[in-house]
Amino acid sequence: MLADANQSAVLVIDIQPNFLKVIEGGDSVVRRTKFLLETAKLLEVPAFASEQVPGRMGGTHPELRAQLEAMHAPIEGKAVFSALGCAGCLPWIESTGRTQVIIAGIETPICITQTTVQLLELGYDVTLAYDAVGARSNEMHERALSRLQQLGAQLAHTEAIAYEWMGTAEHPAFRDVLAALKSAG
Repeated sequence: MLADANQSAVLVIDIQPNFLKVIEGGDSVVRRTKFLLETAKLLEVPAFASEQVPGRMGGTHPELRAQLEAMHAPIEGKAVFSALGCAGCLPWIESTGRTQVIIAGIETPICITQTTVQLLELGYDVTLAYDAVGARSNEMHERALSRLQQLGAQLAHTEAIAYEWMGTAEHPAFRDVLAALKSAG
């Protein structure tokens, strides 16, 4: 299944500076998530973000928070590991009427896994933006991705998602997405 901008919603899970300190490739996760959100905004794909115990662990990375706020994306705190533990998360996904959930965030074997499994059980098509998710170790990350893929989640690079959302170089936002891609590095 290709990602469809009219059927996709982006879920950003727990990308908080206090957690990023121990995430292998954390800077890259932020950079790729930023690109994914820039593209989502250009293509009118809605987004939602969760924060793990923000009172103790702080909020979403400032660059991502600014993008989420510009998109009028809900940002909710949670104490459970799954993002569906946010009181508004599942109702928000349901309210969008979208069937595809694109996930970015941390940490792959914990919050990403629990959220993905629950979404799959509910019948959603889940794509993990594998360059925008991370864990404390690459081994943990890769094993979790493998498990989730076996359970039915798809893996895709953020650039592939962006091009699938556009479908053609004739898309009106193509040049803007290309500029965002170049700045993402």
